[in-house]
Amino acid sequence: MLSLTSLALLGASLVSAQTFTAPVPSYSATYLPYNAPNRTEKGQFGTNQCGTKSSQDSVCQNSYLSTLDDFCLWAPPTPNGLIGNTERLEVAWCLRSGYGTRLIPPGAITGAHFIQTPNYLQVTGIGDLTKLNIAKGDSGGELDPHGADGLGNPIGGLVFGYGDGGVLRQYHEWTNFMADKEFCFRVCKDQPGSTQYCQHVYDVTGCEWNMPGNYTQGFSSCQGDSTLPMGVYVSNGVTSTFHQGQPSTPSPHPPGKSSECTYFATLPNVNSPAPTPSETLFGTSIVGGSSVRSTTGTTPVNTSGGGGTITSGATSGVTSGSTPSSTSRRGAASPLLAYANMGALSGAAMLLGASFIFAV
Repeated sequence: MLSLTSLALLGASLVSAQTFTAPVPSYSATYLPYNAPNRTEKGQFGTNQCGTKSSQDSVCQNSYLSTLDDFCLWAPPTPNGLIGNTERLEVAWCLRSGYGTRLIPPGAITGAHFIQTPNYLQVTGIGDLTKLNIAKGDSGGELDPHGADGLGNPIGGLVFGYGDGGVLRQYHEWTNFMADKEFCFRVCKDQPGSTQYCQHVYDVTGCEWNMPGNYTQGFSSCQGDSTLPMGVYVSNGVTSTFHQGQPSTPSPHPPGKSSECTYFATLPNVNSPAPTPSETLFGTSIVGGSSVRSTTGTTPVNTSGGGGTITSGATSGVTSGSTPSSTSRRGAASPLLAYANMGALSGAAMLLGASFIFAV
């Protein structure tokens, strides 16, 4: 067995979507925003029936991560909250209006960098997150769908998104670290390896160790390679796992190789309405649940990457990946319309899996 020091020097290894194949768990329920119950867990502070009216007093506990201009963050419901003290109570703060959540104030985020890989979607960045009720000087903590008792941090918190193929779905595995000046949020696709790429047992190691990425000012959206899962190191075909609490913590993995990057001078669409069937979703037009490249929208500063230069004026250089073959969800013909009508669209189906117990 290699020492942790030796393993840390080998952390640059990248992996494909097929390398780590822990099976996708079965879940007790799968929801969409328009058919979620009032509360999904006993002892929940807020609600999962959020409607579409944004409010800075909202106690909505539905979060979203889709694209650079459409994501949310978990943060305290009252001012000067310490994440370690409020992790069970956090509410959703979103860039877009229309989800029934609180809105991230303009200027609160000074850097945000979105990347989509074969295994996960991730946004990392910096800002003045005291504007999201986080206490000044708070080094923060981790939010995840499990917690120590399986109820989640926050209790009952759900995460949805359109970013994986343009189809609205629930992400069962996710992790979000929040501090007063830094954030990171990753959602994992429902496919083998999802629990490894969205591991939640390294809660004291912070953003840059758990989610290697860009933590600088500015705004970008990229395709990219998956890194090794947090805590996993491979050398000469031997896989080793670091466990929090061991005497020495290895170095984090470097960020994965990125391509098709688009850079922006400002964060697009802050507090704009959530996507509707007639709009594009930051580089993807929604057509019956499928995605095509859009050439309208916010003009990027410049583009680069192995995928070629994107036409000037394109909303993003990112094209959504293929929809995973998981059977844990079935999309309506137009999931965006279904959400806009709060369930009025018939035929939106969901699959309820077997009961699920997650060990922390």
